[in-house]
Amino acid sequence: MSMMEPRISIVTLGISDMKRARTFYERLGFVASSASQDSITFLRAGGIVLALYGRAALAEDAHVADSEPGFSGMTLAHNCRSEAEVDTVIAHAVACGATLQKPAQKVFWGGYSGYFADPDGHLWEVAYNPFLPLDQNGQPELP
Repeated sequence: MSMMEPRISIVTLGISDMKRARTFYERLGFVASSASQDSITFLRAGGIVLALYGRAALAEDAHVADSEPGFSGMTLAHNCRSEAEVDTVIAHAVACGATLQKPAQKVFWGGYSGYFADPDGHLWEVAYNPFLPLDQNGQPELP
């Protein structure tokens, strides 16, 4: 019996306009791979890949209806090393075309976080979590 290895290889976002989405993520600082094509963009994202793919084509590939964009019950997260870094990252995202969803603030669990939405409405949490330090590569160190 084989087991699934506990890892995430690629996170794919269904997008409505490839040029707009790719430009937004490149302005944020992501670097597109030469493996990208007209229909899909692969972006380096630490130890995983962030892919951008047409929303309708992604729904068709998964055999699901392409429902209206809205809260999907999922967010992407970018953890920072300080509260000041959270503010800087959110301001940069907004300057790149993101929509501010929730200004950064102290939160009930003892950290500091805020949210922005990319041009297709995908939510990103930007957080400083004093209980989850980052290693030298920016990866969370789970206890």
